[in-house]
Amino acid sequence: MTEWPLNLAAFESAARECLPRMVYDYYAGGALDEITLRANREAYDDIALRYRVLVDVGRRSLRTDVLGREFETPVLFAPTAFHRLACEDGELATVRAAKTLGTLMVLSSLSTVPMEQVIAQYEHVWFQLYVYRDRGLTRELVARAEAAGAGAIVLTVDAQIWGRRERDVRNQFHLPDGINVANALPGGFGDMPEREGDSGLAAYVNSLFDPALDWEDVVWLKSLTKLPVLLKGIVHPDDARLAVEHGADGVMVSNHGGRQLDTACATIHALPDVVAAVEGQVPVFVDGGIRRGTDVIKALAYGASAVLVGRPVLWGLAVGGSAGIVAAIRSLHTELDVALALCGATEPARVTRGILAG
Repeated sequence: MTEWPLNLAAFESAARECLPRMVYDYYAGGALDEITLRANREAYDDIALRYRVLVDVGRRSLRTDVLGREFETPVLFAPTAFHRLACEDGELATVRAAKTLGTLMVLSSLSTVPMEQVIAQYEHVWFQLYVYRDRGLTRELVARAEAAGAGAIVLTVDAQIWGRRERDVRNQFHLPDGINVANALPGGFGDMPEREGDSGLAAYVNSLFDPALDWEDVVWLKSLTKLPVLLKGIVHPDDARLAVEHGADGVMVSNHGGRQLDTACATIHALPDVVAAVEGQVPVFVDGGIRRGTDVIKALAYGASAVLVGRPVLWGLAVGGSAGIVAAIRSLHTELDVALALCGATEPARVTRGILAG
């Protein structure tokens, strides 16, 4: 495109126009009445900023430390599935955008490009893991990710049973011919055919993912790898404390983008209690509903080390491939830079809770 959409909302509108209905609904939708999906976004609007003035903000930087590595931005790429539904290059386009932006990409287990090909493109890729009933396959995925050069394993802990996503049921969501769960091939684990009257993805998850996952499995996972292990899907402070007790190297406050338990609390509301619970022992990240630079500021003020965005990456991918993602995320960076300056901060590490009203 010669002229990119102005902001992330405009990118979503443009993506809706160019994606098939089934694909757009899969990316955009949430569980049941989508109350949590909306709450994730709306909760940020209810938080007011009590900004500071007369601070020299002539020189600013978005650079951010994440597990000892410095990135150009506190805006990281959350794991999202099936990128080839939006762009033929799929996750390869996404990782190229992450490299251009100098940020971190968390690659989904449900990638449509094998992890080895994606990780080979860029040194800063983490691998998101679902635990299969077949623990041999799970062990193999972890070993492959480590051998390929992934920087960490991100265990999703809130999705062993799939939330009821009525858009996907209505559309009988499935993967078209030629697109598979590339990391789970061979052995039939990569197939996701159309299921009459149901979501093919829900049927896949409920038949193959292990619903018996518990805290001892975190210890088991830690025993499989030398990589840091982070837990994604924490919203309760007691679970945050248990995560630390069981050796997690970080936690991600996430409700799966409102796609699992509807009426679950918005992640920005869960964030402060989780930050307090870990007592600085591990970094805390947050995703869900971040669409403006001021949203990033608020998450940082509540104690997040960085934020992750998922759907905005997909909207950029659908609109313009790798370049579209770069344009979309740079629009967010521009807003964040302005918000930093107007709040009297020169870098993300200088954002404190004192700028939040109430």
